[in-house]
This record gives sequence, C-alpha cells and structure tokens, in this order.
Amino acid sequence: MSEPDASRLANEGLGLQLRRVPVDPATSPHWRGLLDARDEAAFGSAWLALQCSRLPGVAGGLLLIRQADAAAPHLTVTWPPRDLDASDLSRFAETAYAERRMVVGPGRVGSDTSSAHPVALVVAVPLGFAKGPFAAAAIALTTTAGKPVLTPEIIADRLRWEAGWLETLPWARLAGDLSSDVTRAASCLDLLAAVGAQPRLRGMAIAVTNELATRLSCDRVSLGIVRRNGAVRLRAVSHSAGFRRDNRLADAIEDAMDEAIEQRGTVAYPVLPAMERAMTIAQRALAESVKAPGASAMTAVLVDGRGKPIGALTFERHRNEPFTAETLKLAEAITSLLGPQLGLLLRANRLVAGRLADRVGDACQALFGARRPVLKLCVLGVAALALTLIFAEGEHRVTAKSVLEAEVQRAAVAPFDGFVRSAAVRAGDTVQGGDLLAALDDRDLVLDRLKWRAERDKLLQRQREALGKHDRSNLAVLDPQIRQAESQLALAEEKLARARIIAPFDGIVVSGDLSQMLGSPIEKGKVLFEIAPLDSYRLIVQVDERDVRYVAVGQNGTVAFAGRPGDPVPITLNKITPVTVAEEGRNSFRVEARLSGSGLQLRSGMEGVAKVKAGRRSIVWIWMHPVVDWLRLAAWRYLP
Repeated sequence: MSEPDASRLANEGLGLQLRRVPVDPATSPHWRGLLDARDEAAFGSAWLALQCSRLPGVAGGLLLIRQADAAAPHLTVTWPPRDLDASDLSRFAETAYAERRMVVGPGRVGSDTSSAHPVALVVAVPLGFAKGPFAAAAIALTTTAGKPVLTPEIIADRLRWEAGWLETLPWARLAGDLSSDVTRAASCLDLLAAVGAQPRLRGMAIAVTNELATRLSCDRVSLGIVRRNGAVRLRAVSHSAGFRRDNRLADAIEDAMDEAIEQRGTVAYPVLPAMERAMTIAQRALAESVKAPGASAMTAVLVDGRGKPIGALTFERHRNEPFTAETLKLAEAITSLLGPQLGLLLRANRLVAGRLADRVGDACQALFGARRPVLKLCVLGVAALALTLIFAEGEHRVTAKSVLEAEVQRAAVAPFDGFVRSAAVRAGDTVQGGDLLAALDDRDLVLDRLKWRAERDKLLQRQREALGKHDRSNLAVLDPQIRQAESQLALAEEKLARARIIAPFDGIVVSGDLSQMLGSPIEKGKVLFEIAPLDSYRLIVQVDERDVRYVAVGQNGTVAFAGRPGDPVPITLNKITPVTVAEEGRNSFRVEARLSGSGLQLRSGMEGVAKVKAGRRSIVWIWMHPVVDWLRLAAWRYLP
C-alpha cells in the first residue's frame, strides 16, 4: 500500500484489523511433524507425506537420509508408511544418491500383500549440494496411456525446492551435539573446581566421588589409584567417609577397575554399542553383587598427561536405569580432564624416593625414547667426552708459588760502633768488586792512630837512651811497652782501614739504604748491606703439603715470573727441605730448584708460579684428585 492510500484510510478512520484463522486438524499433523528436527524419522516421514500428498498421481514415495556416522546404514522412510513394497524405490534412490544425478525409469510399486504390482514411473532425485548430497527421494507416478500426470522434470524441481526443510537436519544434529558438548563441558568445569578446592588427595577423592554420584545419578561412585606394583587400590567411595578394604565389595570394585585398566578403555554392563568387543566379566559380577534387578556398572580409566593409567572411576546404578551413550561420553570427558589433575596431585604427595624414581624414569624415557634427538646427541657427546677424559692421559703438574733468591748472598756489617759519614750506594744498585759502599766517621780513629804513633816513638827514644847507658833493667821494661804501643797502632790503622765498607765481589745490592741515616750511630755487627751475584740464582718453590708427595729431586718443570709471564723458564728440582712455611692458612714445603736457562734478565726477589712435572695420569684424576682427597679427609674427620 502506498503512503497516500495509508493516509487516506487513516483520515477516514479505517484501520487494519488482524483476525485469527483456525487451523484444520485434518491437515496439520504433517506440518506438526516438521516442528521437531531432532526426531529424524518422524521429520522425514512428515516431509515425504506432504510432498506425496501435494503431488498428483503419486503411487508411493521413499526418502533416504544420510546418517551422521558414515558407516551406519541410511535412514529410510516410505509413503504410505505401511504395506508398501519399496524395493524398486530403494534401488532408484540409492542409485541417484551414489551417482548424484536424477534417475528415471519404470518400476513396480504396490502393497506387500499383493502378488502383482503395477508398473509405475519412478523418479529419483539427490537432494542437497552437488558435492555431497545428504538425502535422496524416489517418487512413483501412475501413468495414463503411458504418460504420467506430471513430467519427471517438474517432479524433480518441486522436490529440490522443498529440500530446504531437509537441510535443517544436519544443523539440528550439530545443535544437539553442541548442546551435549556444552553440558559436558559445564560438568567438567564444575568437577575441576571441586578438585582444585581440595589440596589433599583424600579430600579430593571424596569430593570427586560425591560430585559424580550426584551429576550422573549414580548410587555409588568409587575411585581407585594404581599402585607402583600395578595393582589398583580403592581410595574413596561416594557418600562414605570410611570403608573396609578387606571385604568382598571392595574386591569386586577393584576387580572391575583392573578389568577396565587392562583394556585401556571404558567398560560397562550392560554392554553399550560402542564397546561390543569389551570384556565385562568383572563389571557383570559387580552389578550382580548388589542383588538388585536391572543394576548396571561402568568403569572409566584415569590417564595422566603422559598417557599412563593412574586410576579408575567405577559408576554403579542399583535400579533399572542402564547407562546410555550420552552418559558414557560424559564419563569419558570427565576422566580425560580429571586424569592429568590427579596425576599432578599424586606426584605432589609422593615422598622424596618416589619423586626421585619419577625423575629417573623421566630421564630414561627421554634418553631411550623415540623423541628428543637433540638430547640424545648431547648425552652421546658428553659420554664420549667422559670416556676420553677417563682413558686419555695428560701431564700431571704440581703448581706452586715460587720466589727467586740469590744462590750466594754476602752481608756487609758494621765493623765497630761509630757514625755513618757517607753512603755511596743503596738497594738495587749494581757494584763492582772493591767499590765503596759506605764510609764511617774516622776522625777519632785518626787521632787514636797519631796518639799511639807518638807513644811508640817516645818509647823507642827511651830505648835508644837505655842502650847507650847499658841500662839492662830499663831495657827489659821498655821492650814490652814498645810492643804494646805498636799493637795499638796496628789496631788503630786496621780500624781506620775498615771504616771504608767495600763490595766483596761484583753483584747487586739486595738490601740496605744508609742515605737517610748520615750521621746516625750504628752498632757493631749491624747488617748494613746485602749483596748478591748477578748470574747465580736459586728458585724456592713453596709446594703445598698435599702435593709434596708427588715431587722428587730431579723432576723438571717451568716457572713464569710475574715480571715476564710470557717467557717461562725451565727448572730442575735439586733439594727438598724438611722446612715448612705457614702462609695464608696453609703449610708449604721449601723446595729448591735450579734454573736451566742462560742469559736471563732476572733479579733476586722476583715471584712467580712454578709447575713441576710429576708424571702422566688420566685427565679425570688430574682434575678430581684434590676433591677426592678433601672428601677423604672430611670423612676421616667426621665419620666415627
């Protein structure tokens, strides 16, 4: 209706009125059958009846519907629903469905009770998409003078137009499956929430059995755990805080669990179509032990994340209400989600030995299993390296700190008490033999020499006078006095000569610095300088007491000094002294070594690290013997 007409009717006060038209009960049953697509047989019969009743000259019809399971036979409905021999219709429909094209041909259609069937024209049409039809319809048309009322092309077009009703069947199946999946998912999530609320295994087992008994309408639900020896042990029974494990009922439940675990699948009694080949002896015995008519039992296996059976759930109904395929799917979905959670909880509640065994088992599985090739290559490489280190030999060298000392070291000491007058050298200076090192103040010595020289001359003058007078007694007295004066004079001259401290040989001043002590008094015997030769050294190797057993006189080695680490010097051990030196909390033995190199620019006091060759040993022993020695000493110290 156009806008002007609508406005005109509104102005005239006229309105559109709706009236209810009653439905004729005689024609409504077929349409009511199309309201529920979940019953595919009733839906298909209603659709076929509507098509056959609305087409003129139809003697019979057949509808073939593909099932969701490709292996299952097709669903077939006929019109009229009873007393119809539809063998030719079925053959034409199957040919059209298989070849995906319209098939037209003569065929016989009639009542089952009649021996003679009239010949009719059969039109079979595949319904659905060209790549995959989901149904096929075959219509038998009566003929008049060899011609049907409607041509086969018109029949085929009408069937294809009406096939939209049949397209709702796959969607109805999908909706039903999705509804079941949502229901199962909700049940699984609720069960997982109940499991997560229980930190202990016992509480979790009781909560799971009680929840499953309520959701699956079971009279009793039992949970069993597989022990390390492979036997199943009953851990929880629904609606029961405690139970006895040494009775017949517990044995029957455990036998049912063992039966399902051995078959690695869900087992039920009465047997469901999905488990026709399953052994149900223990399930039947458990159901019969209740002594209730129609009792049923079902056991589902719990598998952890690694695919290993860790337990089982047994469901029992003590009434005439067997388990269905939908209940089976729900039970399997619950066990598939509950198994990994239960496996983690079992591992968390195991003792240290059990966890260690699991770790070893996991390692062996990863090492010898079919997967993880990189790990296997790494382990093989490590094993090859270990064998190489065990059987390969290397040079065992004892490492120790070392200090370079002069082989001969001369000390210049104060000859008498006096004062320092001059210091020509100090530590680090190189001197030649006879060079002046230092001089002491000799003024007192010069006066003392003059004194005794004058005394000697006086005594000699008196001796000459006594000889002129032939005074024997006076000569006897003067003679010892003259010798005493000469001795004192010689002593004074000797002290005067020793006031100059001279270098005994060519060398270097190792210690001593009097440049800051000029005029200071010194005592007799005080060491003023230490001089060492320039070309004669010895190396003192401080060998740790734990390694001294590996060294011997005559062994060779090398030493690298801190001042020249890139130029190691060969050495040879020539003396092991029984003298120990405590340093940094350790005892070390002084081992003397001789340097084998020539033309070395060394200085006394240089420090370095020496390595002495102690023979060939395996590389593992070289690396590990300090640790082994420490462990042996610790065991000796702490073990009784």
